[in-house]
Amino acid sequence: MKDGWGRRWLRDAGYLGVELGASVVSLGLFCVILVLLPLMLITGGVLLMPQAVQVLHRWSDVNRRRIGRRRGEELPPLARTLPRGSTIDERLRFAFSRATARDALWLTVHAFPVMWLSLLTLALPVSAVNTLAVTWYWQFAPADDPVGSPYPVTSWELAWTMPLVALGYAIAAAFLVPAVARLVAFVSAKLLATPARSRLAARVDALTLSRAAALDAHAAELRRIERDLHDGAQNRLVNVVMMLGIAERAQETGGDVGEPLRRAQDAAADALAGLRRTVHDIYPPILDELGLEGALASLAGRSVVPCALETAGVGRVPAAVESASYFVVAEALTNVNKYAAATRATVRVEREGELLLIAVEDDGVGGAVERPGGGLAGIRRRIEAFEGTLDVTSPAGGPTVLRTELPCGS
Repeated sequence: MKDGWGRRWLRDAGYLGVELGASVVSLGLFCVILVLLPLMLITGGVLLMPQAVQVLHRWSDVNRRRIGRRRGEELPPLARTLPRGSTIDERLRFAFSRATARDALWLTVHAFPVMWLSLLTLALPVSAVNTLAVTWYWQFAPADDPVGSPYPVTSWELAWTMPLVALGYAIAAAFLVPAVARLVAFVSAKLLATPARSRLAARVDALTLSRAAALDAHAAELRRIERDLHDGAQNRLVNVVMMLGIAERAQETGGDVGEPLRRAQDAAADALAGLRRTVHDIYPPILDELGLEGALASLAGRSVVPCALETAGVGRVPAAVESASYFVVAEALTNVNKYAAATRATVRVEREGELLLIAVEDDGVGGAVERPGGGLAGIRRRIEAFEGTLDVTSPAGGPTVLRTELPCGS
């Protein structure tokens, strides 16, 4: 059933009201960027401007979603973020990219023409109500300061013309509010729409960052494996060789070879266990045996902090995604057990279309901070290798919630 004219008009008026409020935010952001431009001559401006531009991109993406809902079409967000550890040149390229120029043009239009157009249009129905009320309250105004709407009302004869003026305002509002709402939405959509070429460039940038993250994750994994082999299995194998050498010399001299052989056997068993752990850390065999849900259930069962696992029809996903998900949960639960001082934890895993959503929550002390080389940084490195996202919320006093999204195919 279609909405009536009155309901559509109210919806258009509400939209203009939201646009008016949003344009005030755009005006504030415009002023901040304008103030930062002269500061680009010094180092502080170079550091601050990219941050302001990042806020601009986020604000424009918010409005893309809002305008898209209004027009019933999809306006893909830019989702441009400033990479960590960016050089000065990379920060400048980010701040003065073509995407930034498009968003800055939209911001200028939104902060000035849209704000005033929305304000003047919304003033029409308000003026109609006010003018109608003038018919009654003009008589209470001081003689030297009569009510004027749109001309001074100093007598009943002039007061009785006010309903006609109010009718004029109402007719203008009836036609202009929907028309201006459509115009504002159309102009905003045109300015916020990302050209196919820009979307392709953004996709290439995202793939480049994803490839770099994958290479970093691969290099870090190789370093970890080398460290585990060097500090673990290799040292134990050296002990085996030493013990066998001692046993050989003992045999030549007629001494007791039993003790060196037992120690060599123990060292060999330790080396074998270390190799098994290293292989397990490369790709846990339990994933092949039980699948992701079974492997995560095993992790939850081994957690020192009581952990509940909630899954919703995850099924099988690509092996690389299963492995990354397993290690994400394993690292998150390790952090909970070591640092959170929690009494319980919850792991939620669900699949939404082409995304695998993982959330790990605990009721601990909170205050988790991502540090270079730390567990959270390792999780982010794994996630970014798949073009996934990581969000950690950990206020002081808790709770701590770690959320990830991993593309997993259809």
